[in-house]
Amino acid sequence: MADAAGNELGAPVPIRELPARGRVLCHGFIESVTYVPASQVASFTAIVVDPDAPPPEARAAGAGIKGGSGSGAAVAVSSGGAHAGAPRPSGPRDRLRVVWLGRRRIPGVDAGTELRLEGMVTVREGLPTMFNPRYEILSRQEEQ
Repeated sequence: MADAAGNELGAPVPIRELPARGRVLCHGFIESVTYVPASQVASFTAIVVDPDAPPPEARAAGAGIKGGSGSGAAVAVSSGGAHAGAPRPSGPRDRLRVVWLGRRRIPGVDAGTELRLEGMVTVREGLPTMFNPRYEILSRQEEQ
């Protein structure tokens, strides 16, 4: 498969090196996912970080929930991230927002899961964003 410029998609591009626009192949770990309430338009959002970000076992030490479920607000589930000495992504260019429109949940796509993603990337609200990408689950956290 080729990107918009006709270049062949080969090795995954690190998330911090994503272009502002274009077709890319990348991979990383899911840092958090967001579930929207039934009263809002169906969409499932995940924030993906580079594989050299904190390891999944460090991030999955404790899952936190942000937002209020009774207020009609979206609920974000994070993989924790409190790991002393591990490098943290420092800014919006170190993260990729992935949005699946028309879906409320993607089986197997949870905080701590490693994914390979392929699709068109654009910048929305200062964050690289990919809508409805092709994806492959590379690894998944075991239930404990």
